[in-house]
Amino acid sequence: MTDTRRRVKVYTLNEDRQWDDRGTGHVSSGYVERLKGMSLLVRAESDGSLLLESKINPNTAYQKQQDTLIVWSEAENYDLALSFQEKAGCDEIWEKICQVQGKDPSVDITQELIDESEEERFEDMSSPGLELPPCELSRLEEVAELVASSLPSPLRREKLALALENEGYIRKLLELFRVCEDLENREGLHHLYDIIKGIFLLNRTALFEVMFSEECIMDVIGCLEFDPALPQPRRHREFLTTTARFKEVIPITDPELRQKIHQTYRVQYIQDMVLPTPSVFEENMLSTLHSFIFFNKVEIVGMLQDDEKFLTELFAQLTDEATDDDKRHELVNFLKEFCAFSQTLQPQNRDAFFKTLSNMGILPALEVILVSGMDDVQVRGAATDIFSYLVEYNPSMVREFVMQESQQNDDDILLINLIIEHMICDTDPELGGAVQLMGLLRTLVDPENMLATANKTEKTEFLSFFYKHCMHVLTAPLLANTTEEKPKSDKYSWYTHTKQSLHVSVSGFAFLDDFQTCQLLALIVELLTFCVEHHTYHIKNYIINKDILRRVLVLTASQHAFLALCSLRFMRKIVGLKDEFYNRYIMRNFLFEPVVKAFLNNGSRYNLINSAIIEMFEYVRVEDVKSLTAHIIENYWKALEDVDYVQTFKGLKLRYEQQRERQDNPKLDSMRSILRNHRFRRDARTLEDEEEMWFNTDEDDLEDGEAVVPPSDKMKNDEDLMDPISKFMERKKLKETEEKEVLSGKSSLSGRQSPSFKLSFSSSPKPSLSSPPTASLHPGSPGSPGSPGSGTRSSPPTAAVTTKVSY
Repeated sequence: MTDTRRRVKVYTLNEDRQWDDRGTGHVSSGYVERLKGMSLLVRAESDGSLLLESKINPNTAYQKQQDTLIVWSEAENYDLALSFQEKAGCDEIWEKICQVQGKDPSVDITQELIDESEEERFEDMSSPGLELPPCELSRLEEVAELVASSLPSPLRREKLALALENEGYIRKLLELFRVCEDLENREGLHHLYDIIKGIFLLNRTALFEVMFSEECIMDVIGCLEFDPALPQPRRHREFLTTTARFKEVIPITDPELRQKIHQTYRVQYIQDMVLPTPSVFEENMLSTLHSFIFFNKVEIVGMLQDDEKFLTELFAQLTDEATDDDKRHELVNFLKEFCAFSQTLQPQNRDAFFKTLSNMGILPALEVILVSGMDDVQVRGAATDIFSYLVEYNPSMVREFVMQESQQNDDDILLINLIIEHMICDTDPELGGAVQLMGLLRTLVDPENMLATANKTEKTEFLSFFYKHCMHVLTAPLLANTTEEKPKSDKYSWYTHTKQSLHVSVSGFAFLDDFQTCQLLALIVELLTFCVEHHTYHIKNYIINKDILRRVLVLTASQHAFLALCSLRFMRKIVGLKDEFYNRYIMRNFLFEPVVKAFLNNGSRYNLINSAIIEMFEYVRVEDVKSLTAHIIENYWKALEDVDYVQTFKGLKLRYEQQRERQDNPKLDSMRSILRNHRFRRDARTLEDEEEMWFNTDEDDLEDGEAVVPPSDKMKNDEDLMDPISKFMERKKLKETEEKEVLSGKSSLSGRQSPSFKLSFSSSPKPSLSSPPTASLHPGSPGSPGSPGSGTRSSPPTAAVTTKVSY
């Protein structure tokens, strides 16, 4: 079959509650005589064998998930699923199932819409509730069957829950459990397991309150130890009473709070360890259990938060230097759990929670924890988690605290520097804690979450503080691990093995190249890259003054590709800014040299390093960064000219040659700019400016002779020329009418000829502002085009237009 709409995978749920793939095929629906009803058939696409034959039972609960999945249970502990390749096929089969069951295809769970038969409806109307069998040892099997049969129907579940609640049935069942356990009645214990598990699936808060009460909860856990599927019962009660011990780091005097903490721990244990893994349907039935735990945690946090005496004692012991290490360890773990519980609070309540902790001095306490727990891995981990809760909740609160404490404390004991020190000193080979702390530092220096008010800007204040007091701590490993070597008598080798680790020497710099050091340097360079992107003059001044880019580019020689790529990303981010301050810094220090060297050392290998370096040069070429283009070609062309599998470097050379050609021949550059515009026309604003200058000139300031418009550097067509000439002629005619007599008098007195106005437009280069115009204002001067004394011209003017007007 080629219809991909019906293409499915068949899954079954195994004993470990994992889905097993039974094969891929095509599904269809039809009447099967052997099953006496409409059925789902799946035949393998490989050989046509039958993978699934399942009758669509009117009482079976089918569930559609994620638009392409249909799940159902055919028997106890036997769940099936069809995963469709296309949504359309899933919809078709779902409509068939709903058609057989008489349901609306718009629903996702047919079970929720199961209608009672007319007979059941009559029974429900006539009987006020469900009648439970007497709670006796001989009737346990009957009770278990009643509970199991009630679960599929929402209405029967409701009636069963009411009956259990009203008759105090659960306490009677737990009394029977103690009897069965004393008599070692294994069959009765198995029935009680099924009954209690079914009561959990009724999803009723009122029943949970009875089951989780102080006198009942351990017996409930005892019932769930006797799973019929296991050969031997589990020992959950033994673990809870002997192994798990409740520690009070600070004495809790409120008995209600103590009871609530015990209850929450045990219910959480039931959910995570005692109850079997729920099926896809049972998960929805346990939603009230999740809510029960959730609201218990909210109550615990609220009660502790309101107990000022408790919190005051907690922080007093945390900050007391006399507190021993074991006690501080317990206090830190309690504070971590306390903060973790707060994540269940609503935003408004969470705000109040962290404000309370802030007022109690959690940040100064955290400093003490970090200083005293440097050698304790668990304390460091707990402190990191607490700090992450605070930063994620309100980074501005943390920034304000560290700026205030900088006015009183030395840089070494500032909270943010302690965090950086913990990151640098992480002993984990994979630097898991360092990665987490680096993410928190990035959040703190991110301008996007900084506040700006009318009186002050948090971004300016905090970044100035960070670069003054903290940046040198952050970059210390980078500067220390890229130290400049002293000259030696022998030649440097690229790789020199020592007893401790591999050292790399390049361009007079050496650095440790072991994995853990490289991981740390990569984290630092990544944060610096983030700073280049989001900070402005702060990071620019720091990079240029401390020569950071040179140190980072030393890392391109690392044997670890991830570190070399980090250093290239840093360089690429700087180049991408197209900032001439950075460009001059790069050129002055020849910082493309390590990049070119890394490219050549990479050889013909086609990998990320090769691609990253080529992309950087391609960016310079495409963006036409002129200063860097000239620097690269003038200094590294001989090393790169043989690279012909990409056109990047030849394209850079072409850019460079075009740039030089434009510098040597400005006239050619001007013509190219005209050709790029696809028309021979000056900007309209330029024309208007020149016309305004012309007409603002007083006639009396002109000597007798010609008045010549300064030549333009661009060619014009006749239509472009005539427009300003027409305006000029109209204005002159108006002036002629008003001043005719004056002009005639001046002419007769002077005895000179009438002035001849000549407008010359040439394609010759435009004169500079400091040089006089090339055409003389005197009509009789030698060499003036068209003047009476010029005689025969040696060569005709290029593209010249001359208009004479005689008065």
